[in-house]
Amino acid sequence: MFVKVNGINMHYEVYGEGKPIILIHGNGESYKIFDKLIKKLEPKFKVYAIDSRCHGESEDTPEISYSLMTDDVIAFIKAFNIEKPILYGFSDGGIVGLMVAIKRPQILSKLIISGAQLNPQGGKMYTVLLDEMTYLFTRNKLVKLMLKEPNIQVEDLKKIKIPVHVIAGQKDLIKYKHTKLIADSIPNSTLKIVPNENHESYIVNSDKIYDVIKEYI
Repeated sequence: MFVKVNGINMHYEVYGEGKPIILIHGNGESYKIFDKLIKKLEPKFKVYAIDSRCHGESEDTPEISYSLMTDDVIAFIKAFNIEKPILYGFSDGGIVGLMVAIKRPQILSKLIISGAQLNPQGGKMYTVLLDEMTYLFTRNKLVKLMLKEPNIQVEDLKKIKIPVHVIAGQKDLIKYKHTKLIADSIPNSTLKIVPNENHESYIVNSDKIYDVIKEYI
């Protein structure tokens, strides 16, 4: 299904009935990474699974930024008049989730993020170098996005009022101290490190993530 929001055609799918929850995938992915999570959620939740701009079946616009994707999600919530949804975001989706909570403090009921970062320096050095090499050869705008953004300030995190649950894998490509900084900077937050998992191993096409987040939803 498609909806026109913030000037783009956004692709989305809806599953189940109940409390609303929005799922946002990571860089270079689509909503399909949540296939097993959706099956776990749909008996009790109304799941909105979206493709971010320039991803999946959503419109491939010339420009992409976390600010644009944040505005897309806010416009999506307003377009369907979704009342206080939970938002779960993985990686880039977690970044967008943080920015939604900062920009529209009352629009979400709670936020759950996995493997998010405040800036490119939050990633371990090898991932930054790999992204730089990849961009050198591909000039891919999605890779460029990760090299240049986001730029979320710690002071902005302190303004978030809703409950936020910060998650990362024990072997995540985001530095532990950076993940802890995010959790420590949000007043009403929790931090969970998932043992023996990397950035995406417990999330992408996996039902493990449901067992991780079920206590929060």
